[in-house]
Amino acid sequence: MAHSLGLGRSLWLLPVDVGFRILGLRYAWLKWLFDHAPSRELAVMGCLRAERAAWRAAQRVPAYRSYLLEHGIRAGRLVPWGILDKLPESDKHSYIDRFSPLDRCLDGKLPLVGTTIDESSGSTGVPYNWLRSQHERVIAQRNISFFARYCFGGAPEVTLNAFSMGAWATGFNMSLALNRNCIVKSTGPDIEKILSTLRYLGPKFNYLICGYPPFLKHLLDAGDQLDFPWASYRVNALLGGEGMSEELRDYLLQRFIAVYSGYGATDIEIGMAGESPVSVALRRLARGSADIRHALFGDDPRLPMVFQYNPLIHHLEVNDEREMVCTISRLDVLAPRVRYNVHDEGGIRDYAATEAIIRGFGLDMERLSEELVVHGPRGPLPWAPAVHLPFVWVFGRRDATISVMGANIYPEDVESILYGIEYLAPRLQSFLLSVVSDESGNPRPGVALEVPKLEEFDEERRIHMEQSLQDGLGGMSLDYREAQREFPDAMKPAVSLYETGKGPFAADAGRIKQRRIAG
Repeated sequence: MAHSLGLGRSLWLLPVDVGFRILGLRYAWLKWLFDHAPSRELAVMGCLRAERAAWRAAQRVPAYRSYLLEHGIRAGRLVPWGILDKLPESDKHSYIDRFSPLDRCLDGKLPLVGTTIDESSGSTGVPYNWLRSQHERVIAQRNISFFARYCFGGAPEVTLNAFSMGAWATGFNMSLALNRNCIVKSTGPDIEKILSTLRYLGPKFNYLICGYPPFLKHLLDAGDQLDFPWASYRVNALLGGEGMSEELRDYLLQRFIAVYSGYGATDIEIGMAGESPVSVALRRLARGSADIRHALFGDDPRLPMVFQYNPLIHHLEVNDEREMVCTISRLDVLAPRVRYNVHDEGGIRDYAATEAIIRGFGLDMERLSEELVVHGPRGPLPWAPAVHLPFVWVFGRRDATISVMGANIYPEDVESILYGIEYLAPRLQSFLLSVVSDESGNPRPGVALEVPKLEEFDEERRIHMEQSLQDGLGGMSLDYREAQREFPDAMKPAVSLYETGKGPFAADAGRIKQRRIAG
């Protein structure tokens, strides 16, 4: 009976699948769909597709059937609609670590032709391997291609992919995705190769450089030290892999024309969501107004990254812990993920509800990206008007914090303060948070800074950075201010400086992503 119900629902969704598949073949067709389809109907269709994907996984994925049985759910008794809120969440610990890769595949089979294995960066401590079918890679690459086309128009003619090459998901797939749009050279994170390629091809081309946010910052600094003529080149930046503060975007916009970031997780997919002119405008608006920040993102003192996503492909929910839970709604996924939690804190809201909030402040959502400086000195992008897709905002991983006297201190906040210190920003290589003890044994927030030359930072500058951090954190966090009132000595940040590759940064040379929390 359940299988016949599933067939009926699949037949009912067939016109939607066919239409979406056809429209998804071309950038202009897909953009037309998002420009004209009512957001409510898109959300309903997305939910129905996610329910079908979940029901199919329950019937055909051995590991998921066993996982559901452990939670008292018999797959054969499930009906294929209205089931998502009845299914348990899954994550690395509860699902991935406990079942074999083969059992997590559809029908317990691993196709030997067309399948690739992506490896995560190991930023959580242990790298994981993820199986992808040929078709799901093609779809993910097409999504990234369309995202870049939307953000940067038809302008980029040469892409330099500075993401780490090899087994990691982003680098390889980014090259294939953007090769649909333009010429691609996969340099990896090699500053010399990137600058030499720019010199070789010259300033007559439009460029797009892709990479991790800190690396792009290092690239600009190295170019300045070598007197590279950035002003003669038209260069955009596409970032990913980790969060980015608006202060870092401000820094990058001194050289790049436009800077946008994508959001994804190797556990699920790269390119799950992406920044847009309107999403960046919302974030920058919230940076300047505590009232707007509260109205958009709630009472969390952090400024989240803001993206838009396609609800027909990824069905997003927010649990009681304010963590993002994702179901991949497509049926081409080799190892389905249903209600999968990567433990990113955040929230979701559709376009219309967000527009109503902004209208309440007397602002026009459609003109935000024109009125706010979200691009470099050459102005806004005329080819990227607002697309009425839902928003997802991400504060970061729940465990990516240090706590002193009950006050949480987040890397995103510290980054925004550090990049606002004029003499430090061009010299900062990386930073690392920890809890340290002073000479009396009291805990204090420790901020280690990696810089090229220690002699450029005297004691006066170090004390000034400590004060800037203390003032900045106090202005951002009520918890920090309260702890500072009760324990003033314990809440004063302790800044320590290390030359590149020394001290706590010695082990970072071979890492794909920078650490932000010690340990």
